Amino acid sequence: MDAFFVSVELLRRPDLLGQPVVVGGTAGRGVVAAASYEARRFGVYSAMSSSHARRLCPQAIFLPANHSLYQEISHQLHDILISFTPLVEPISVDEAFLDVTGSEKLLGSAEDLAWMIRGRVKDELQLSCSVGLARNKFLAKLASDFAKPQASARGIEPGHQVYRVVPGAELEFLHPLPVKALWGVGPVTLKKLESIGIRTVGDLAALQESDLQAAVGMSHGSHLFALGRADDDRAVEPDRVAKSIGHEETFSVDLITTQELRDEIVRLSEAVARRVRRAGVAAGTVLLKIKFSDFQTITRSVTPRSPITTGPAFVAALLPVLATIDAAQGVRLLGVHAQKLGEPNSPMRLFGDDGDSVEEIEQQWSATNEAVDEIVSRYGRQAIRPASALSDHTAPGDSPYGPDEFD
Repeated sequence: MDAFFVSVELLRRPDLLGQPVVVGGTAGRGVVAAASYEARRFGVYSAMSSSHARRLCPQAIFLPANHSLYQEISHQLHDILISFTPLVEPISVDEAFLDVTGSEKLLGSAEDLAWMIRGRVKDELQLSCSVGLARNKFLAKLASDFAKPQASARGIEPGHQVYRVVPGAELEFLHPLPVKALWGVGPVTLKKLESIGIRTVGDLAALQESDLQAAVGMSHGSHLFALGRADDDRAVEPDRVAKSIGHEETFSVDLITTQELRDEIVRLSEAVARRVRRAGVAAGTVLLKIKFSDFQTITRSVTPRSPITTGPAFVAALLPVLATIDAAQGVRLLGVHAQKLGEPNSPMRLFGDDGDSVEEIEQQWSATNEAVDEIVSRYGRQAIRPASALSDHTAPGDSPYGPDEFD
């Protein structure tokens, strides 16, 4: 989808069409979730701090994110995609892979299908999307980037809308691209590659696999070597299970006491645990992420004896970790993540004694959470939440892009 969060907001605010609009945390410590192409002309992009975005584009109009609305439209988008092929693999709220190999005889060529999908999305959702076509997922993703509108200081180009990497011309398409276009080339890897003179994918493809492994490590080197040759044999997985479920929040004022951290961990744990249950999985590992006021970031993980799905069990797992953290210097960001997701265990009992283990707390709360989930489903997340969160303006997990200036 093209600038998905912003585009959805503009459906409700057509008066802002053509203006630089940013969705995300609106206060100084907020983070940009999405930017309109008009804002991108000034260099504003997602994951940028809101304060930096304001400096680049003082006239930008900031709007808070509305995730329940984005999820609702995402479900409608999925319904459109599934009508073209059952092989749809969502990879985010606004992006998916489709295997249309079996649909071409019924509906037309892959390129015809791409234009049909764009038309349906426009007609039914009043939104635009860009489609990339190729023989594998890696190339299709890159092609979708080529299809998107392009914003620069000179203006906004509409883009190809649909872009196909022609079979047999994959390397011709791939090799001129900057090496950072490859999956897995982040800032650290990019610095290592540039130190040995690698600027483009073609430069990387000219290396021996052993040389690449020596530069970035055995596994990572083999991965990049394959991508440099346009090799990607992963299938589209329509029932793909998320590898992790998590939530992070940036605070307008640093947290400086253990009690403040505990209260926020309770809120975040409830939000993450509810998403875990909704996905029908359980957390084999729980990870706590902390960013201090000096931007130093640490992570600590706990692996219970059996997978967990309830907020109190998440909290019980993380409290011993919290006891080792000195919050006196100030905590600006806190995150809770469920990892190593797998099948949930069946609950055994409801009540237990104080001081129970993480696993026993999980068993105690499993039945209770069925009732809590039913209440939330009927009346929304504000209807029931932890007592420690009652003074908050937002429901647990509502502000992943940082605080709003009106909070």
